[in-house]
Amino acid sequence: MFHRLSGYRLLSGVWLLLASATLWANDSRVPLSVTQQVYLNAHPTLSMCVDPDWLPFEAIDKNNQHVGIAADLIALVAAKTGLRIQLYPTSGWEESLVASRNGDCVALSLLNQTPEREQWLIFTDPLLDDPNVLITREEHPFISDVAGLTDKTIALQRGTAMAEFFARDFPNLTIIDTDTETEALQLVSDGKADLTLRSLVVAAHTIKQQGWYNLKISGQIPGYENRLRMGVLQSEHTLRDILNQGINAITAQERQKVMDRHLSLQMVSEVITDYTLAYGLGLLLIAVIGTSLFWARRLRALNRQLELTAQTDSLTRLPNRHGLNATLEKDLQRALRYHHPLAVIMIDIDHFKHVNDQYGHLVGDKVLVQFGELLKTHLREADSICRWGGEEFLILCFDTDLEHSRQLAERLLHSIRRHRFPGQEHITASAGLATLAPGDTVDTLIQRADDALYQAKHQGRDQACAAQTNDHGDSAEKS
Repeated sequence: MFHRLSGYRLLSGVWLLLASATLWANDSRVPLSVTQQVYLNAHPTLSMCVDPDWLPFEAIDKNNQHVGIAADLIALVAAKTGLRIQLYPTSGWEESLVASRNGDCVALSLLNQTPEREQWLIFTDPLLDDPNVLITREEHPFISDVAGLTDKTIALQRGTAMAEFFARDFPNLTIIDTDTETEALQLVSDGKADLTLRSLVVAAHTIKQQGWYNLKISGQIPGYENRLRMGVLQSEHTLRDILNQGINAITAQERQKVMDRHLSLQMVSEVITDYTLAYGLGLLLIAVIGTSLFWARRLRALNRQLELTAQTDSLTRLPNRHGLNATLEKDLQRALRYHHPLAVIMIDIDHFKHVNDQYGHLVGDKVLVQFGELLKTHLREADSICRWGGEEFLILCFDTDLEHSRQLAERLLHSIRRHRFPGQEHITASAGLATLAPGDTVDTLIQRADDALYQAKHQGRDQACAAQTNDHGDSAEKS
């Protein structure tokens, strides 16, 4: 029974729908070379520019702190390498780009690699892969071919990679420049633009936060995914290598915890002063809870998609190194336990930079896709392949000894020589082989294959070398 309490204020409780996951970071450091350690000692802090308004990826909060998915991932990189990163605050993304060009900040936190940005930056391996989707109003039909659209406007934030790509690739669209991605979505919601392009993660986050339920995802453009990397000034090759080691040391579990942390939902209460407002707030909270539970289910599905995305190379659609690492340790232990042969082949495209320089990065991407498909067609169903990084691929061959792995590597190199890739380009590749030996770990096995690959490159490329294990250590010989 309610009792009237005149003069007192009624305080509503806190409604917690989903708790944020605690971010866990591995304290172990990646091994650095002498040169890299000297670099760290000579550069006690690294100045970094960010996008101050790009949640949930990143932002600068009211305390002038870098927050968001990128902030947590970069904090993991810093913890694993010993880098000390200092925020260089700006008021907008365009200002961050200008500050980077001027050398005011050594690094940019999270961006796509584009030819324009390559004029002053070099890029790390991807820190995060995220598909872009086309957003329209609810009544707009599904978009299967962007190039076929006529008399349509697209709202895009100026200074972004996608604005640069769309201006170049889709002259049929009229681009409306905006200061922020939120402004672009607002224009679509208000019917002042026909569509916009948005990261799937950001779209889910922003549409929920802003209540834009008149918007929908109307399509996706293959090849326009966000392969978000860190960018550093062209003179900072050693820094780029240190960052790559930290990025590649982030586990799938660590990455997923970061995503869960920023895609979870919370609801806080408000103070009320009388019963009428309390009843109204109660009804409002019931409606909000129903809506939030709906979005919680959507976000759980999104998290499952993100987990798959985190283990898949967005360009070639092959597993990436994180996807292969998820099972590689178990595969190795099983092979050792039951004394089954197991081989790895590390294969790398020769002079791939020449392809990018002569034909452009879009053609280079098509070469990588066809290269991965070509390798996959020559493997057994039981074998595994992943894009290890850049133009390097790793093949895991089960129940395969050294001689059979040699034969497979030679068949692969032969098929690559004969294949005509985009741009009418004939390319070659080099391969390094290693077979599982007693006492091997994942790291030692792959390192021996990598050493053999280096030997193949050193001996003139377009060949395969096998790592030989003996009592005096490892060596490599041409197959």
